[in-house]
Amino acid sequence: MEVKDIVLAVIMVIGGLAFFLYGMSVMSSGLEKMAGGKMEQALKKLTSNWALSLLLGTAITIVLQSSSSLTVMLVGLVNCGVMEVSQTVVVIIGANIGKTFTTWLLCLMGVDTEGPLWLSLLNPEYFSLLFALVGALLMMSKSTGTSHKKNIGNILVGFAVLMYGMVLMKDAVSPLKDSAEFQQLLTKFDNPILGVLVGTGVTGIIQSSAASIGILQTLADNTGTITFGMAIPIIMGQNIGTCVTALISSIGVNRNAKKVGVIHIAFNVIGTVIFLTIYEILDMTVGFEFSSWTINSIGIAIVHTVFNILTTFLLLPFSKYLEKIANFILPDGNGSDDLRHQHALLDKRLLKTPSVAVAECENASQNMALLAVETVLLSISLLTDFDEKLSKKVYENEEMLDNYEDRIGSSLVQLTSMALTERDSAVSSRVLRAIGDFERLGDHAINIVQSAEEIHNRALEFSEGARQELDVLTAALEEILQNTYQVYKSHNEVEAANIEPLEQVIDYLTRDIKANHIKRLQKGTCTIEMGFVLNDILVNFERVSDHCSNIAVSVIETSHNMFETHSYLNKVKFGNKNFNESFELFSQKYRLPSSLI
Repeated sequence: MEVKDIVLAVIMVIGGLAFFLYGMSVMSSGLEKMAGGKMEQALKKLTSNWALSLLLGTAITIVLQSSSSLTVMLVGLVNCGVMEVSQTVVVIIGANIGKTFTTWLLCLMGVDTEGPLWLSLLNPEYFSLLFALVGALLMMSKSTGTSHKKNIGNILVGFAVLMYGMVLMKDAVSPLKDSAEFQQLLTKFDNPILGVLVGTGVTGIIQSSAASIGILQTLADNTGTITFGMAIPIIMGQNIGTCVTALISSIGVNRNAKKVGVIHIAFNVIGTVIFLTIYEILDMTVGFEFSSWTINSIGIAIVHTVFNILTTFLLLPFSKYLEKIANFILPDGNGSDDLRHQHALLDKRLLKTPSVAVAECENASQNMALLAVETVLLSISLLTDFDEKLSKKVYENEEMLDNYEDRIGSSLVQLTSMALTERDSAVSSRVLRAIGDFERLGDHAINIVQSAEEIHNRALEFSEGARQELDVLTAALEEILQNTYQVYKSHNEVEAANIEPLEQVIDYLTRDIKANHIKRLQKGTCTIEMGFVLNDILVNFERVSDHCSNIAVSVIETSHNMFETHSYLNKVKFGNKNFNESFELFSQKYRLPSSLI
């Protein structure tokens, strides 16, 4: 081959690899969107059973088309405290079986195109073009269910682009079978250690075992010069190389999250060392005739699958020891880890899987909602029974709420620039609107605590009438807070519609309490000084109920893709039968005593 031919061949290989990686990214993105946040929920719920964990690791790897992507996801989930290290071990083992799926898919490139038409159409070089056409039509569809169709279209087009990359690489390497220089180069790969290192290095550089396996299959099919003895160490090395992505993702995470990457590496390294040693010893003593046979893409797929399945069966019973290896390499230490880092709200690595990141943002917002409600309720309790330690707790919680808003908000802003499904977009909108209200609840809790501190420090007391009225208002506020949390957590639109009538009742209660305070001032049963404190409390109580109303409205509006809050509130408040009935029920339930003014 001339220098020109070599340069052009290299360019075609690089270009084919680029198409392959891009197609895989598009296809896996479409599959991920089809799965939505179900992957993340399944990881958290089904990992208690080893068999389910194994199947889960296999299935998610097939969906993501990458064991590295799954490991990165696990690193993120462990880093933000959603999963324990022990829950990830068997999932990682399952991922090594799941990644063999792509290898078998690429075998279709070797289907004979000179046979019958039906057989030729099984070759992706041809049927992927039909996939591309159908996918493009689905992506341009403007009918109902467009998002779902676009996801299917992305999968089909991604697959077509991936296969086109394989075709480019096949055409580029075909002339190598007649190259004496290439034949001479291949003799160096008879060294198994070199084979492992090459497989590890190439896979580590392109960070895709599927792509490196695809290159090996292309060389095997189109040059006819790769033997089993050369391919086996390279395939084993490719399994180690796929851990590079997980290793990189472990930078800057807490110790437990780093252990996930260690487990992934340990599994593949141990499997490679054991089976390569056994293979080489037996080959040298007994002698494997097939070692000198040329291998094709199907043979590579068989070796890849058998190696990963055997490694799985060998190490699955010792999965606990993989965790112990990780604990030995990364001991827990003396608790000096930064607690803020150990309990990170949302790990940025999850952004690589948008549907999982959206689901985790929603989970984090639910934790934020619970914290906000508990903080307000705690501050209210201090009005009648002040405690310095509990007061500090309110301040600490408010700082945590600020941190929640900052972290969740930043993540959602980054997610908005990504291609999200309609469902994930709706969830993102609801969460983004709600976290501001949850943060404001913390601010009002601080204001209420400051009023409680003033009452305690200055030994102030409410009159009997004011105290009883505040008890009624407090009971109403506690109910609206608890109901709002349940509504936000369950997305129950029916219950959400009952928040606004109760908010209106609280508005009227604060108005009436203010009026009654003026009457008490006129009668001399209350002081102006106490009136200022009471007014501050009433203002914050009313603002708390307003934010509860906003949260409930966001649940209803995002479910119906409408974002006109004032228009919605006017519609439900005036002339709405259900609103009027709920308002009357709450008005009867929370009626101010009339005997003490």
